[in-house]
This record gives sequence, C-alpha cells and structure tokens, in this order.
Amino acid sequence: MSTVTKKDLVEKVASRTGLTQVDTKIVVERFLGAVANALEQGNNVEIRGFGRFKIKERKARIARNPRTNEPVEVKSGSKPVFEAARELTKSVNDSLQRDITQ
Repeated sequence: MSTVTKKDLVEKVASRTGLTQVDTKIVVERFLGAVANALEQGNNVEIRGFGRFKIKERKARIARNPRTNEPVEVKSGSKPVFEAARELTKSVNDSLQRDITQ
C-alpha cells in the first residue's frame, strides 16, 4: 500500500470529470478549506456514505515522560477526528479481504 497525495486526487478527479487539473485543484482546496473552517467553528461535517469529521474534546490529564519517568501535565484541548461511515468501512474491508484471498 502507498499514500495517495492531494496531487494524486486532483489528477484522478480531473481525468474523470474532464476539468483541468488547475480547476480541480481549486475545487479540492476549497472543499478541504470548507471542512477545516467548519471544524474551526465547532461544527461537524457529515458526508453521507463516506464519514464524519468532528471535534473531539480531550480532558486534561497527567502523563509520564518516558525518558525520565516524571509526571507531566497535559492540558485539555480539541482534536479533529474522522469517523468512517459504515458503507465506507464495509467497502474497504471487502476490498482488502478480496486482495488477501486472491
């Protein structure tokens, strides 16, 4: 398996839609910007059949420095997370299972 980059996505979408790569890159960047902006405002972003981007609150806690074994205070904060939709999870699992059995 390898990593698919934003450039790879732009090329693939451009080839399937007939848009230029420049126009497709603008659309992809605006989409990602809209998702980030919604999360920054505290909103969830749900794309049916794909998944949901949301903000997860992390509580303050005491952790341990592995080098010194001393306790370290970790402040509370927010973290963006992605939860895959059931359909996406099933599709990925089915595809990977097919690859394993072939």
